[in-house]
Amino acid sequence: MDSITDEVAHEFRPFIRVYKDGRIERFPARPLVPPALDPVTGVQSKDVVISSEPTIKARIFIPKINGPDQKLPLLLHYHGGAFCIGSPFDDVSQTFLTTLVSQSNVVAISVDYRLAPDHPLPIAHYDSWSTLQWIAIHSDGKGPDPWINRYADLGRVFLAGESAGANLAHYVAVRAGATGLVGVGLKGLIMLHSYFVTREPEAIMPYLYPTCSGLDDPVLNPGADPDLAKLGCPKVFLCVAENDWLKQRGLDYYEILKKSGWGGTVEFMENEGEGHCFHLFNPTCERAVDLFQALESFINQK
Repeated sequence: MDSITDEVAHEFRPFIRVYKDGRIERFPARPLVPPALDPVTGVQSKDVVISSEPTIKARIFIPKINGPDQKLPLLLHYHGGAFCIGSPFDDVSQTFLTTLVSQSNVVAISVDYRLAPDHPLPIAHYDSWSTLQWIAIHSDGKGPDPWINRYADLGRVFLAGESAGANLAHYVAVRAGATGLVGVGLKGLIMLHSYFVTREPEAIMPYLYPTCSGLDDPVLNPGADPDLAKLGCPKVFLCVAENDWLKQRGLDYYEILKKSGWGGTVEFMENEGEGHCFHLFNPTCERAVDLFQALESFINQK
């Protein structure tokens, strides 16, 4: 090694490497892309600041608008990445959300929540909740973002996430129901290849969440949450992938939710022959097309 600064303190592949001098190397490092007008779909995107203290940013997407008075459902998205990698500004998130916004005809907001271990859990959960609160202040049509004021129907709000992002979406849905958040009408929760600690925690988890109490921590295990029955929406779309190492976690969530006393409905989908978050990396394959169609139906069904 060239110097002591190159000595590794912790290594958790395929996510992060931490050096003894405190530097954190994240991999794989996906390329970041700027917001833009997509020439094929007509979807536009821009970046906004949710909060300056602490710093929370997001990317907003709108589809091609057909009329000045058109109000569309709003989808609040949380990216995956084990709470320690990923971004709404990278290439896979941009492609996924552009496709979803175009096909489902929704306004979407993807949150750049703060990542562990620099910002230990549950900071990501608090950032995720703060973003829904920020959206709610637009309910009178006079909020800080003109796109939300003009195009979003805050009576039709959906929360969505993949992997760790599904954990965040679930947390926000429960907190919204438990607190009676006003200003938004949550209509559904979309859980793709969800990550929960319903089994023995991975070795990385104590490093990302030093204060975690284990399997009885409601932030990571929905079965330990006394407020689970207050989940703040009437329906859930739960998707697992056949070859995903997290498949059983998704099935655990399904059983836990059924037994919780929550009175809503669950729409279940299994992606046969596919692995974890395949739709992000192969969005035009047959199973991904099926998934996008199912999401469009879930969001827009009357």
